[in-house]
Amino acid sequence: MAKVHFFYSTMNAGKSTALLQSNYNYQERGMDTLLFLPEIDAASNNNKIHSRIGLTAAAHPVSADFNFYKFVSLEQMKKPIHCILIDEAQFLTKDQIRQVCRISDELNIPAMCYGIRTDFQGQLFEGSAELLALADYLIELKTVCDCGRKAIMVVRLDEHGKVVTDGDQIKIGGNDTYKVFCRKHFRELTQLI
Repeated sequence: MAKVHFFYSTMNAGKSTALLQSNYNYQERGMDTLLFLPEIDAASNNNKIHSRIGLTAAAHPVSADFNFYKFVSLEQMKKPIHCILIDEAQFLTKDQIRQVCRISDELNIPAMCYGIRTDFQGQLFEGSAELLALADYLIELKTVCDCGRKAIMVVRLDEHGKVVTDGDQIKIGGNDTYKVFCRKHFRELTQLI
């Protein structure tokens, strides 16, 4: 039976790179995959998944009302689908994660989801919370804090590089907007935990 995998980490741990490598492995063996990217990220990336080391692949954009189960069911009628791969899975809704689980359970297609576990305030994203609850496998991809400890938290920076603790949960940005830290340094910088 197919499984749901959740690869999670902070930013800069290689999630997109790992996704693109897995996709390549399937394609190299003549197997068809479907790649997905939430619209919030797809819009600024020309509907492509980008890794920081330069790898890219086209992906289907996913809106908040997108139905994974219906889409994959229709695609499977055209050709066998061997795996679905989802980048930025933290931005999915609870219902969408349940649809992904249904794909694995009923259509027997593995799902590999990649995303950030918590936001800049240390709170779980909706998609990540549901994946932590329902995924068959939880795989942490690791990166490090400036002190050398494992980084598990993300802070948001303003335009002057100062730590921000208020604002909308979702704000797309890169290294100029976010930085990763261990829990100790996150607490010292934000006073949130």
